[in-house]
Amino acid sequence: MRVVVDHDLCEGNAECVKIAPGIFTVGDDDRARLLVETPPEALRAAVERAVQRCPRQAIALHED
Repeated sequence: MRVVVDHDLCEGNAECVKIAPGIFTVGDDDRARLLVETPPEALRAAVERAVQRCPRQAIALHED
């Protein structure tokens, strides 16, 4: 799986950081940034919750 953040949509609400702090952070521009683009399968549930909870639907999960 690969995580993608659309920086044009992201408002920096940081919901993703609250759910998966090892995967996401908020940059100096107040936009979500990935710490890990291809997280291990063990973190799938957290990443899926982050995708679902993003208020702007700025996070996508792609299967490689």
